Amino acid sequence: MSLETDLLVDRRVLRRKLSVWRVLAFLFLAIALVVAYLAIAGTSALQHRSPHIARIKLDGFVGDQTANLKLFDQIAQSQAQAVIVRINSPGGTTSGGEALYDGLRKLSASKPTVAFIDGLGASAAYMAAVGTDHIVARRSSLVGSIGVLVQYPNVSKLLDSIGVSVEAVKSSPLKAAPDGFTPTSPEARAALASVVNDTYGWFKNLVKDRRNFDDAGLAAVSDGRVFTGKQALDLKLVDEMGDEATAIAWLGKDKPGMKALPVEDWDKPSTTSSFPFARTGLAWLADSVGLASLGDAIRSAPETPPAALDGLVSVWHP
Repeated sequence: MSLETDLLVDRRVLRRKLSVWRVLAFLFLAIALVVAYLAIAGTSALQHRSPHIARIKLDGFVGDQTANLKLFDQIAQSQAQAVIVRINSPGGTTSGGEALYDGLRKLSASKPTVAFIDGLGASAAYMAAVGTDHIVARRSSLVGSIGVLVQYPNVSKLLDSIGVSVEAVKSSPLKAAPDGFTPTSPEARAALASVVNDTYGWFKNLVKDRRNFDDAGLAAVSDGRVFTGKQALDLKLVDEMGDEATAIAWLGKDKPGMKALPVEDWDKPSTTSSFPFARTGLAWLADSVGLASLGDAIRSAPETPPAALDGLVSVWHP
């Protein structure tokens, strides 16, 4: 009898242990599924469920905009009543600026949008700003740099001095020209100039239409220079001087209740990280336990080194 009793007790203990492990396994699986869901849908999937003002941050170099365009679509379908686009960027690729402009015009069709230039809104970043309904800038912000360029190094003299030549077999004289290894021909320079001028004309017309410039006014702002926020206001590149509160006040002019809404940050989903599930999940878990600063640090940490510039660029730097 004692042996049977001991076996029965052991079985019960074993069953309890198995039950505990099953519960732990279930919890682990549930957490993994939540992290995976957040990585795919973004943390906004569990946030932003009540009326609010959405804040989008456009910082740094303007490159591929796949993540931001997805974010714009999510905001368009959310409870956000309006959108603030906070800009601090020198610009970047012209195609990236075009994507931002088109995406913000589409978003503006469903939500009122306002750009707040907080520090720097130049070139492709200014292209994004004109895609919103209203532009606010600080007095000391730098605004403008309307222009397009393509840059390439030419090391032909260096190669000559060390006795190295680069040979190529090309289908036509302008294929891969200029290449940087031989002096740039007048024909290659003219071909590049026509591409730059075509895109520059498009950029200028976009600004002209959105900011209601006449030809003289456009000529005064489109020579590539940057302006302070005060100068930009005088030249009609922006609508108001101020800060984010100024942007919110503008949103509330026609809808007084807008001023009482909370402002919530919308973070774009990761598209380049090698471990997007872990990155997004760790940031979400840090937020959940009250470590918001750690969550922000995880989200803002660089995922990959910046790629080499290629193609047309709308960027400003001193």
